[in-house]
Amino acid sequence: MQVEVYTTKNKKLGSITISENAKVKEIKKEVAKLCKVSVDRQSIRDDLKGKDIKDDAPITNLSSTRKIYVKDLGPQIGWNTVFLLEYAGPLVVYALVSIRPWILYGEKAAGTSLGSTARIALICWSAHYAKRILETLFVHRFSHGTMPIKNLFKNCGYYWGFCLYVAYHVNHPLYTSPPYWMQILGLAMFVVCEVGNLSIHLLLRDLRPPGSTVRKIPVPNSNPLTQLFNYVSCPNYTYEVGAWIGFSLMTSCLPAALFTFAGFYQMAVWALGKQRNYVKEFPDYPKKRKAIIPFIL
Repeated sequence: MQVEVYTTKNKKLGSITISENAKVKEIKKEVAKLCKVSVDRQSIRDDLKGKDIKDDAPITNLSSTRKIYVKDLGPQIGWNTVFLLEYAGPLVVYALVSIRPWILYGEKAAGTSLGSTARIALICWSAHYAKRILETLFVHRFSHGTMPIKNLFKNCGYYWGFCLYVAYHVNHPLYTSPPYWMQILGLAMFVVCEVGNLSIHLLLRDLRPPGSTVRKIPVPNSNPLTQLFNYVSCPNYTYEVGAWIGFSLMTSCLPAALFTFAGFYQMAVWALGKQRNYVKEFPDYPKKRKAIIPFIL
């Protein structure tokens, strides 16, 4: 079958020959030969104003239209590399501020030592980002191999910037610890939510065989912390937000609370999008599940 290839600005690039049942990934390979745009940089649509079609899906109306539209997504970078850079920054920056306070506070802070709350906060912060790095290396399986490289700078700016903001206040020589009960409550919440977050990531990993893009409806397993799947579509985000609420309570640090709120807003947007995709893809998807907050959102 001869198919005409256009840009999303409706400029014709040429024609390719494919089978009627060809999937998008196969089409991208032919397009790459035609216009020298690598497979990772392409998004394929069957209509000029349509949505991007997944790599493992066929183009349903190809036999009638015999046209496809290609968008060049620009230079790409692997998700693993992105995550490692995003998470290594906060891990190193926070530790430097804690261990070498004179970097931010001047020579007068060189002889000071961290209080017990700041030390625990350092351990929690470091454990969180070390966990993220290890999950990136050994747990996560990505359905898309790359992302636009321009997003790297935006993401790193967010994580590294908030890290410096929080670290400056929690490690400040004039920092005052909150009441003991608040520290205990916040620490307990942080630890439980971190373990819950890991539990969800492990369950999601097991849903997708290595090297595939298989999608299934996630359901709880024998781990009690995965029971949150009965109430929300993205319990990993729920636990993530819960961990940072715990960190904010433990430190009583306004910048940490702002970081938590910013993270919650973005994760709520992602969760609502994922839930819409689940409902669209699976007719039998549980209707009582919310996106990120049980019974509410």
